[in-house]
Amino acid sequence: MLTDFSKPQRQSVAGIVINGAYIVQKFVRAMFIPLALFIVKSNKVALLYTVLGLAGVLVLSLIYAYFYYLKFTFYLDPKKQEFVIDKGVFGRKHLNIPVEKIQQVNINQGFLQKLIGVYSLQVDTAGTESKEVNIKAINGEIAYALKEHLLNGNNIAEQPSEANPEYDATVKVPETPLVQIGASTLLKVGLTSNYGQSILLLLGFGYAVFHNIKELLKAFDNDRGQLEEFFKSGITLISVGILFAGIIIILLATNVIRTFIKYFDFQLSKHQKSLLISSGLFAKKNTLLHPSRVQITTYSQNYFQKKIGLFNMTLKQAHAGHQPSENEMKSSNMEVPGCNAAEKEEILKMILKQLPERGRTFSPNFRFLNLPIFFTVIIPLAVYVVICNLAPELRSFYGVAIIYVLLVTLMIYISYTKHRIIVSEDFIIKQSGIWDISQEIMEPHKIQSISTSQYPWHRKLDIGHITLHTAAGDIRFLYGNYTEIKTLVNWWLYKVESTEKDWM
Repeated sequence: MLTDFSKPQRQSVAGIVINGAYIVQKFVRAMFIPLALFIVKSNKVALLYTVLGLAGVLVLSLIYAYFYYLKFTFYLDPKKQEFVIDKGVFGRKHLNIPVEKIQQVNINQGFLQKLIGVYSLQVDTAGTESKEVNIKAINGEIAYALKEHLLNGNNIAEQPSEANPEYDATVKVPETPLVQIGASTLLKVGLTSNYGQSILLLLGFGYAVFHNIKELLKAFDNDRGQLEEFFKSGITLISVGILFAGIIIILLATNVIRTFIKYFDFQLSKHQKSLLISSGLFAKKNTLLHPSRVQITTYSQNYFQKKIGLFNMTLKQAHAGHQPSENEMKSSNMEVPGCNAAEKEEILKMILKQLPERGRTFSPNFRFLNLPIFFTVIIPLAVYVVICNLAPELRSFYGVAIIYVLLVTLMIYISYTKHRIIVSEDFIIKQSGIWDISQEIMEPHKIQSISTSQYPWHRKLDIGHITLHTAAGDIRFLYGNYTEIKTLVNWWLYKVESTEKDWM
């Protein structure tokens, strides 16, 4: 089946249900706690009106979704090489997106979309927020065909011919994935990574549970501090040990579950001039990106992953036209979990055209340790001493204070020993980390700008800092020899000005 994308196209009719459900979901999430409390405390008449009100919201959402479906059109302009979108019910919006600025195309399938049999297509561009270019309900064959057109640049108006019979993008050619992550590898990744994120997630979940239980007790006029009293009366050495073991088990289980949901059936393959990445358990996500638009390629390992030969990789893409937020930058980064050494090298060759060679290594001055030790060790210890003088009963926790000082000092020292920058003819490699040791790799011609800084008290010591600004984020090297830093700056500026390579 061939689709003429030069004529305006509408979403699938199923988009009415998808958009209506999306509006209802936003309303329910925003009003969940007030609605829950109102339903618990209301009588039958009020409950009936609440149900009728929710039904009214559903009907209005479907009516709005119907008009949004009628007003939403998209097409490709072959003359201007632009992807054009018209949308809006009360206020019309016209988007013209140059095909050459499209960085990646995501084809996703959420739970409801999987039930209905449609996909969503998101276009991430340099200079446009991806959320503005989101077709929420589109037939699978049309989605893959449109994806091919958008990523083929000047070929968007091509039609199949005898010389090019395979151009029908709706026909999916089976390919052997370059990287395919199985269940056993995902289990290893889940058990050995993302501890910090999972701890924050558990803390947030625990606080939400505690807060919601308190709200429900208040709703029933039965909140007399039972929860606080339970926690106070239940704290013993044995209970703390059991709690700690339970937290470890929950932490690992959370890691494994999150990893399987996000990376289930992970596959990375080379598709013409692009990389095709697909993964997801409940919501399948398919992403195509150009290797040339990857600005920084990062791989990392911790102690456990090093023992079993696993690497986690991140491909950081270019941003242009507006200053991206931290969430935007993270969402556009492509992650490859749990690849082995051979797969890592193959991906590096695909992105960088060659394996990065090792060059000269630059290390920071030992004064790298001063400020972190002062702010994270000396000041907290001084505060603890002052508090102990005011509240002598806290002196029994001096053992915890000693452990804190030793642990934080060790972490700062490890950070100092791993903070390095390696410079060769064609590559810049920044090494850093405490537990997860990462290697950030960048080509000099992709540097957007360079800034250097030096504290006044470091001038005589010839110590300074350098930041390499790229379209995908910054790379910083701290407390280096300032004379060497200025030499590197001149060398990199020469490389940027003399190269014929494009940064994306």
